[in-house]
Amino acid sequence: MKKNNMEEQILRSSKEIIVKFIETGRVSPASFPESFKTVFMAVKETVTQSFPVENADTPDD
Repeated sequence: MKKNNMEEQILRSSKEIIVKFIETGRVSPASFPESFKTVFMAVKETVTQSFPVENADTPDD
């Protein structure tokens, strides 16, 4: 997976998670900035542990 594509997917996934949390009332719009950072970092750490950096720059087959 390309690095830019991976970053885009992390951002998109984090957004979807936060939207669901807001819809279900687990996150308020007022706490969005901090909550989004927390979710984004959790998703990013999970993905980067699963896909080492050297594999992130190789083209998709």
